[in-house]
Amino acid sequence: MDSIDEPLLSRNGLAARQLAVSLLDHEEETRLPRLRDFAEELGVGNGTVQAAFQLLEEAGAIKTVARGHLGTFLVRADRSVLWRLSGLGTLLAAMPLPYSRRYEGLATGLRSAFEQARAPFAVTFMRGAHTRVAALLEGKVDLVVLSRFAADRLMAQHPLSLVADLGPATYVGAHGLLVRQGVDVESAGLRIALDRSSEDLELLTQRTFAGRTDVRWVEASYMQLWDLFARGEVDASLANLDEARRHKGEGVDVLPLGDEVSRELALRNSCAAIVGRADTPSALRAVRRSLDLTLVTALQDEVVRGERLPSY
Repeated sequence: MDSIDEPLLSRNGLAARQLAVSLLDHEEETRLPRLRDFAEELGVGNGTVQAAFQLLEEAGAIKTVARGHLGTFLVRADRSVLWRLSGLGTLLAAMPLPYSRRYEGLATGLRSAFEQARAPFAVTFMRGAHTRVAALLEGKVDLVVLSRFAADRLMAQHPLSLVADLGPATYVGAHGLLVRQGVDVESAGLRIALDRSSEDLELLTQRTFAGRTDVRWVEASYMQLWDLFARGEVDASLANLDEARRHKGEGVDVLPLGDEVSRELALRNSCAAIVGRADTPSALRAVRRSLDLTLVTALQDEVVRGERLPSY
């Protein structure tokens, strides 16, 4: 939180911060849970919850009204004030480097969706899913954007939680096999570029060339890929076709991925997933509740089609 009113530093104030996070998960003109339900959720007494509600009302964050046997209703909520008082601060999301129009559109959509939700948001760019997840686990960022496939694998290994799956073609349009023109992909000694910082590309490449003991692996960043092809230092690679289309006609053929496993993996890789730490469930629920995912994908599509300038 950037600034905290003095009353919110008290015991009741700390409960008010927790309550503010919880109330971000509720819409206006809806019935609130019972006082004792909030007390159980926050691990405090009923009196503390009552005092927390009073502090939030005095701060202008909410207005509630009791409607007899119907219960207590949240009639007004200022989400920007609730967010400030919750202590969640500015949410920092780590995304892949914005080298494709699709990634630029995703960053644009996320920024607009957070602005609409009146939640402070910033984006940073990091190459490699493992790098982004390491930053998340270390508390350097609050959210990360990965492919759904990478997210599933990394959530199985670390205390992470899925915030949202944006659906097919939101992370990449498709993957394909790049082959230097004049090269037979079945030839022995094929030199294959492999970017191990990318969970997706590494596994797709390994699946595509499974059982081939006659190939040579060339460790490389996908940012170097086209220079390596131009210098004749690699013969093949898996790649995001959003990037490959920018280099059409540069001496490289694009082939479809082969077997059913590769196609299934490629489909899962095309979905963008937003992931957070599993030890912040209330904050993650607030993010899920706040985000209009249809706005994210609609603006992304506009950027991809060239109808909107990226803004992030």
